[in-house]
Amino acid sequence: MEQNKKQERYTKETLKFMIKTAWQKRPSLFGIYLIMFVAQLMQKVQIVILPKFLMDEIVLIVTGAPVKEHLGTVLFYVGLICGINLVANLLNNVASQAQSVMQEWFDEYFQELLAEHAMKLDFEYTEDPEALNQLNLAKEGIAWYSGGVVGILTSLYNMVSSITVILGVSVVILLTCPLLLPIQIAGLFLIAFFNAKNNAIEIESYNGLAKLNRVFSYVMFQLVDFSYGKDTRLYDSAEMMCEKADRGTEDMGKIWLTTSRRQCKCVWGMDVTNALRDGLSYFYIGYLAVKRVISVGDFTMCVTAASELYQGMGGIVTGWQEIVKRCNYAHQFLKFLEYPVALCKGDKAVKEGEHVIEFEHVSFRYPRSEEFVLKDINLKIASGEHLSVVGLNGAGKTTFIKLLCRLYDVTEGRILIDGVDIREYTEEEYRKLFSVVFQDFKLFAFSLKENIAFSDEISDEEIDKVLKLSGLYEDAKKLPKGYDTMLYKSFDEQGTELSGGQQQKTAISRALYKDAPIVILDEPTAALDPVAEYDIYRHFDTLVGNKTAIYISHRLSSCKFCHRIAVFADKTIKEYGTHDELIKIPEGIYAGMFEAQAQYFVSAV
Repeated sequence: MEQNKKQERYTKETLKFMIKTAWQKRPSLFGIYLIMFVAQLMQKVQIVILPKFLMDEIVLIVTGAPVKEHLGTVLFYVGLICGINLVANLLNNVASQAQSVMQEWFDEYFQELLAEHAMKLDFEYTEDPEALNQLNLAKEGIAWYSGGVVGILTSLYNMVSSITVILGVSVVILLTCPLLLPIQIAGLFLIAFFNAKNNAIEIESYNGLAKLNRVFSYVMFQLVDFSYGKDTRLYDSAEMMCEKADRGTEDMGKIWLTTSRRQCKCVWGMDVTNALRDGLSYFYIGYLAVKRVISVGDFTMCVTAASELYQGMGGIVTGWQEIVKRCNYAHQFLKFLEYPVALCKGDKAVKEGEHVIEFEHVSFRYPRSEEFVLKDINLKIASGEHLSVVGLNGAGKTTFIKLLCRLYDVTEGRILIDGVDIREYTEEEYRKLFSVVFQDFKLFAFSLKENIAFSDEISDEEIDKVLKLSGLYEDAKKLPKGYDTMLYKSFDEQGTELSGGQQQKTAISRALYKDAPIVILDEPTAALDPVAEYDIYRHFDTLVGNKTAIYISHRLSSCKFCHRIAVFADKTIKEYGTHDELIKIPEGIYAGMFEAQAQYFVSAV
């Protein structure tokens, strides 16, 4: 009962959304359905009514009536049937082509809407398996399974048109062979029962496939992604990937096989019902014809009317079931669009001028985890101060940055900017404070200019400045189309493949171009050669100027360029001070790390 109520609610919400979307975005879709309705009405008249009059005229000629008196009428009906059929087919072809265009437009519209919403979701959902499963359900539900706006509204149109057909043929049947009605209705109830069970089984299987589909799609996309080519070949991973793909195919096959087996009884039940319905219908109509209660033309009309009545009633019942099924698939898309906000949104604006950052007893654990990643962090960063953050892998350095950028909210304590809890600022205003280069930054298959400025409406002089600071200027000038050269060859055969160091310099250029008051560099020189790395260090003050800067690096020589150093260990800040202060701490963490790195370079020499 609860499941039925949920399906009914999903259906109402989705239908309302689809009708509203179609009316706002492409109202001409309803005109297409009007054309389809006119064509269908013409076809029903041609199939049900006209053959009766044609057959009656032919019977009269066969039984001895004057040929001259009836031949013209026969030819008239033949021509009328052919003409109506031709016009109806032409209208259907026009409507079908227009409908295909609409389907493509709405598919692209929903994919864009889905992508836009995914990009606006709070960051923590990008690492949430449940959210990722819901995203996959939304992708498949709005396209493959539901058919989107056109798929759902076409099902609704089919049901409405079925009502019209029923009203018409019911009049014919009641006037000629009234017992056909209970025969068709009884068969319909049985078909509806079996079809409802079929749909329930299918929806259950679909929901169970969500995670498996996402994993399977991931594996299949990696198999054909050339960016994994080197690792695939050098580590001979093709066999493992293919095995995972085979296993995914096998698991999905098992689910669909189980689904098919569960549906077999329902399919057999429908087949038996249809056979009994047809048998009884033909026996009854045939009996009336033999007893001369109805004419041969009436027999033809009743047989066709009975079929149309059954299909019409079936169109209502199974059509509604089809709508419910499609709407339940598409509702996954609506659920994703309404995904709850993870972070509270403030309404305060960030004041201009200097900005002081302060962590007060900040502790954090990731969602769905019981273990703290950071514990009782207390830190104050003055405006214009350059802070170096160091520590072993897993010490929480990047998490520290994620919290400051408010990609996650703290579990305990608070972070202040200018004495105000960052949760009180508007998201848009707060994000403007930061220029960040994460160690796992991403470049896009756009032009170099667009990757830096996220716009092509920018002068080369503005790009020149940041490229010179990051050390990419000379390389960029050699590109085939300059700053308009596409990165990667995904969409342009003349696109360029940047080296790891060039990519990192591009990411640094992007951060510099944003010109935010707080600069965060997370391992910014990891992919650079020693000369380029030294150049970055040498121009560090020029790069960040008087801005507040937070610099994460495993290479401790970079710490000399910063005013303070925070050493992360055991989920908190264990040491804090200048390079000269920390290096003198007996058996200190920083001193030990610095000495180990110094010995490595000395021994290498």
